[in-house]
Amino acid sequence: MRRLFEPLNSAWTSVITHKLRSFLTILGVVIGIASVIMLMSVGRGTEASILKNISGLGANMITVRGGASSTGGIRGGVGSANTLTLADAQAIQDHVSDIKGVSPISSTGLQVIAGSQNMFVMVTGITPSYLDIYNITIKEGEPITSYELDRKSRVALIGPTISANLFEGDDPVGKKIRMGNNVYTIIGLLDSKGESISSSDNMIMVPLTTLLTTMARSMTSTGDYLVSTITVQAANADVISSVKEQITFLLADRHKIPLGGTNDFSLTSTDEITATIKSSMQTLTLLLGAIAGISLLVGGIGVMNIMLVSVMERRREIGIRKALGAKERDIWGQFLLDSALLTFTGGILGVATGWGGAYLINRSGLVATMVTSDIVVLAVAVSVGIGLFFGFYPAWQGSRMDPIQALRSE
Repeated sequence: MRRLFEPLNSAWTSVITHKLRSFLTILGVVIGIASVIMLMSVGRGTEASILKNISGLGANMITVRGGASSTGGIRGGVGSANTLTLADAQAIQDHVSDIKGVSPISSTGLQVIAGSQNMFVMVTGITPSYLDIYNITIKEGEPITSYELDRKSRVALIGPTISANLFEGDDPVGKKIRMGNNVYTIIGLLDSKGESISSSDNMIMVPLTTLLTTMARSMTSTGDYLVSTITVQAANADVISSVKEQITFLLADRHKIPLGGTNDFSLTSTDEITATIKSSMQTLTLLLGAIAGISLLVGGIGVMNIMLVSVMERRREIGIRKALGAKERDIWGQFLLDSALLTFTGGILGVATGWGGAYLINRSGLVATMVTSDIVVLAVAVSVGIGLFFGFYPAWQGSRMDPIQALRSE
């Protein structure tokens, strides 16, 4: 048992004998490890925040947008043309299986006036299913129903941010606002969803039919009402691909797209967006870790420098040990253990420092951070790896010393 702990005891003695030198070596590793953890936690936290915002929009959603149009030989980008109609949405509702809801949507920017307050707002025309699909709840008042939709009623739902700006804390339900040339009655105040993608906090919603009848250029030449997007909620995640195929075939047939031709619409599902974001954020996280790894490299060079000095200072010790029968692997292992002890200690302190730094960054509200177990394990493993890698040459050089020359060095 004593022989087992003797190398470790010798390494510890070497560390505490040169306190300042050991401290500076460990400090370099601490800074490197802490930098890796904090920057990678920023990447993970940002990824988690974005994915949470996407999941808050609703589950298993497929968004259909107007696609490439061609005018005068120039092809427009996806979403650059209104090619979807209210009738398309109804056809999807009637003929596509494995769906929970369909919500055609149209939006326009309007100047909104309430008393002495006014602001420019994006007004969205919705159907009753919109609130369910996007997980939006009513804090006060009533939702838009099929009754208002059929009668093209001039009623509106208002987000909390818009309410605060227009009514300065007063209850908006029952009050009237002017949007464009029309006066609307507010029938409901939406619950806050916080800052997220397409947050309803900054929206005003009106019945889709009302918006379409008051918008210019909202109809096709055949008299169909145009919509900007159609949101479809699949029954579950397993049928998303099937639902997308059904919608593609249905709309291609309705829009008379020839076989092999380019569709004038595009489909995007939330799982595709999530996968793309995950891939991009993982790349960004690795990039941030690699940038922080530069400081670890500097710390590793410092370890090598200190170990080279240690080998030179302990030449006489090496000579005595080799004269007493110590083998090269014993000397080599001893100096590697010294190096690993320094970097392991730096790694543990670096993890604590990085974790604390990530916590403070998160609490400050500047950016979201998330420290995960794999980041911690990676940081500690890298710290020990650096000790072994940069300690290898000094250890090898010490083990190759001639004992006679080593004893005559002092």
